[in-house]
Amino acid sequence: MEPGPPGGGRPHEPGPFLSGPRGADLAAPASSLSVVAAVLPAGGCGERMGVPTPKQFCPILERPLISYTLQALERVCWIKDIVVAVTGENIEAMKSIIQKYQHKRISVVEAGMTRHRSIFNGLKALAEEQPNLQLSKPEVVIIHDAVRPFVEEDVLLKVVTAAKEHGCSDYDLEFGTECLQLALKYCHTKAKLVEGSPDLWKVTYKRDLYAAESIIKERISQVICIVMDTKENKEHVGHLLEEVLKSELNHVKITPGTLCHAGKGLQQIILEQCYNFVCVNVMSSDFQETQKLLSLLEESNLSILYPVVVVSVHFFDFKLVPLSQKMENLMWIREFAKEVKKRNILLYGLLICYSQDEQKLQESLRQGTIIIAALIKERNSGLVGQLLVA
Repeated sequence: MEPGPPGGGRPHEPGPFLSGPRGADLAAPASSLSVVAAVLPAGGCGERMGVPTPKQFCPILERPLISYTLQALERVCWIKDIVVAVTGENIEAMKSIIQKYQHKRISVVEAGMTRHRSIFNGLKALAEEQPNLQLSKPEVVIIHDAVRPFVEEDVLLKVVTAAKEHGCSDYDLEFGTECLQLALKYCHTKAKLVEGSPDLWKVTYKRDLYAAESIIKERISQVICIVMDTKENKEHVGHLLEEVLKSELNHVKITPGTLCHAGKGLQQIILEQCYNFVCVNVMSSDFQETQKLLSLLEESNLSILYPVVVVSVHFFDFKLVPLSQKMENLMWIREFAKEVKKRNILLYGLLICYSQDEQKLQESLRQGTIIIAALIKERNSGLVGQLLVA
């Protein structure tokens, strides 16, 4: 942490609250802070990662790692400006990321030869009037690693509060340090160590990318919206599936949604950042409900930041309709899946055996629940457009 100089078409929120709900309670104390900015040195080459792409640009769920870090900082409303320092050869790539994922309050500067020179360039952009940048002069600047995507708002608030109470050094950044002991000894400051959260770790090695992806998948899989025609009675098999989902996935919030104006509309559910949908099609070969849902999701731009999973569920009685005939009637799901995948929507098909035997029906519903949970948790693009059978 270093001191500063004196003096449309996206989701309603930038994705699920990856930093946890506690940040919402910090709005009141944070509002009394002076102007705060953040600088992200992102000029590293990722040598320890062992891949040709710098680690800050390595994809997680097909989205660059640095975008997740920017998202975490964007959520903090009292951080006025965020400056990213990248090498000259990556400036255009960084600007493309900002545009594609619709990040706000982000400015890009060229990195220096060292981390400290990159930080200096970021501070200089905040201190001086730049012809292409509209930045406010902050009192406190947070220096944050571009490859720490899970920073929480309460940690940032503690850092800023400590900076105001203890002060920081304006020691020459050419030979600066972020080591607490060296800062205390040579920089004439009362620097303070602020304890971070367990998730505040740095993506350094290739295995860390997989760990980060696992955390993100886990967090965006905690809410499932089940969509069905509200005209169906409570004994309908779609409602039975909803009850089994609630029973088997008791750690996941199952919320009902409708494609009509009655009840809790899908628009509101989408605004609340639900990234998982189970669409129950009640007619034997009907796909209208899923089509309506896909159209709504495409219009919402919900999938800009995270892949959205849609499981289109169909029921059949194999005594009345041969399985081969049923699957043949639904194979067009592949074409729908190809189209919506371009918008980062992952569409899967699921056939559940509808037996009059209650025990067999419950077993089919449980198997269907297992498949749904796996599809949502894994978000496997290789299975997109496949028709699975429970």
